[in-house]
Amino acid sequence: MADGKAEPGWCEALYESVAPGLILYGRALGLSHCEAEDVLHETFLSLMERGAPPSQPRHYCLRSYRNRALNFRRSFWRRLTRELESRRWFERSADESPAERRAMAELARLPREQREVIVLKVWHGHTFEEIAALLEISPHTAAGRYRYGLQKLRTRLERTGYEYDERIRDPIAFLETAPPLGEG
Repeated sequence: MADGKAEPGWCEALYESVAPGLILYGRALGLSHCEAEDVLHETFLSLMERGAPPSQPRHYCLRSYRNRALNFRRSFWRRLTRELESRRWFERSADESPAERRAMAELARLPREQREVIVLKVWHGHTFEEIAALLEISPHTAAGRYRYGLQKLRTRLERTGYEYDERIRDPIAFLETAPPLGEG
């Protein structure tokens, strides 16, 4: 902002930088892809009505998106639709390996609270303190959800004969090496 006025295009630039991550976050919260996009658009409509960017735009987007996503989920009929589509939690791509598909399926099976923290930590790069502020929990609770979620993933992947990549010894490591959205 210069002289108290918002820079032109600030909202569009913010949208382009956070939209893919917010869609993924919505999927982690249990929304279908279409529902996640709907919530994204509602979030940015309310942001554009503000006229000026908030002091912490990314935090504002995550917080606003999360609140809207949780409100969106409260509808019974939408919940039924979401559960029917939950088998397609991530969109499939032609270059996915069987190991990636298996890991995504196991990630989708985690409790929402653990899945949410893993996505925020691994793909959004937030600290436990930032996650705690966003979810209104303690940093220790966020770290515990992350640790227990990763342990469940590790156990399930090892139990199902997960194929190790020669370069990556830890079955969970490839989750951490996935490029953040927009960089791949």
